[in-house]
Amino acid sequence: MVLESGTDHVRGHTDRLRSGMNHLALWAGSRADVDAITREAPQHGWRLLFADLHPHAGGPQHYAAFLEDDAGFEVELVAEEPESLA
Repeated sequence: MVLESGTDHVRGHTDRLRSGMNHLALWAGSRADVDAITREAPQHGWRLLFADLHPHAGGPQHYAAFLEDDAGFEVELVAEEPESLA
């Protein structure tokens, strides 16, 4: 992925409602892997979004962590479905 900034770029804090990338979603392994990354995230400058809905902020069948850094960049770390649900 390449993101470019040109002369028409509007400077400022990243905001999910502005033009451009909202967030990047990545497969992050098992549910245990997503949980481990989520626990470690604050030590690396990331905070959990939608904590009251975590880990199902994307819906009851969607297991993921939504994280944001200090610049406002968001990632969604999605767990692979267990074989019994696939």
